[in-house]
Amino acid sequence: MKNYIIRRLLQMIPVFLGILFILFFILSKAPGGPSSMLMDPRISAEARMILEERMNPSLPFYQKFINWVGELLRGNLGYSTKHKKPVVDIIKVYMGPTFRLALVSLCISIVIGIPAGILSATRQRSLADQAFTAFSLVGISMPVFFFGLLMLKFFAVDLRWFPLNGMRNYLLKSDNQLVIFRDYVRHLFLPSIVLGLASTASFMRYTRSSMLEVIRQDYIRTARAKGLKEKVVIYRHALRNAIIPIITLLGFWVPALLSGAVATETVFGYPGLGKISVEAVNSRDYPLILGINAMLTVLTLIGALLADILYAIADPRIKYD
Repeated sequence: MKNYIIRRLLQMIPVFLGILFILFFILSKAPGGPSSMLMDPRISAEARMILEERMNPSLPFYQKFINWVGELLRGNLGYSTKHKKPVVDIIKVYMGPTFRLALVSLCISIVIGIPAGILSATRQRSLADQAFTAFSLVGISMPVFFFGLLMLKFFAVDLRWFPLNGMRNYLLKSDNQLVIFRDYVRHLFLPSIVLGLASTASFMRYTRSSMLEVIRQDYIRTARAKGLKEKVVIYRHALRNAIIPIITLLGFWVPALLSGAVATETVFGYPGLGKISVEAVNSRDYPLILGINAMLTVLTLIGALLADILYAIADPRIKYD
């Protein structure tokens, strides 16, 4: 296992650099730039050229990329042209709310999606199976931003149970930690439900398909023939093998939740990485865009590695040379 992890970490280096190169190339070819958002459209052509040269020196593309990677390895992601701060400092501020949103959403997806998928598979063609199947199809098909707007309209505008936007009520003056925690939960509830239920549908479908394949195997029939209880057959024998594809989904779903939070945070005005990513694109803040995507790339590669490690934990028969 140790040698496998080392090899995978070494393999991640060229993959990471390749992704960064593609992203850097796409942004370099994008129209406009940070200078076009900062300069007065009435300035002279000479002043425009001076400002563009200052913000985007006329170096070869490969030299710019090498310089940026060198700064990245030293922990410097550049300077945000919109926020007037180092990109690292901005990510530190907005990373916490996004991780909390993603963690709560992932817990909702696992707690609801996997048991619902198991129930749907063990009671195939029943009313519960049909209801879960319909729910999963709606969840997969419905856009996150549209579902978020519906939740806001019903729960925040009509019923007024939850706030419209933000992460907390900054006008709330209280030293009671329970009151502060309750305020955070009220602001987090709707966006986490929207983001979590969208993922729940995928977990449900994957779990159902995997369980249906496993419970038809011969060893499951043998376990039942031995007189084992149905719960033991399902949760100790069938689920142990059916969980392998779910681990693959889980490994990639954590960074997917972070990137999927873009629409959710924008709809709910939640101050996280997704919201500032949209702002960075609109303002052509390329250093911030590169920094956020570099972080998401690292999380995706780590998620793939953790999924491979969890394979061996879930099924000891899996060996790595």
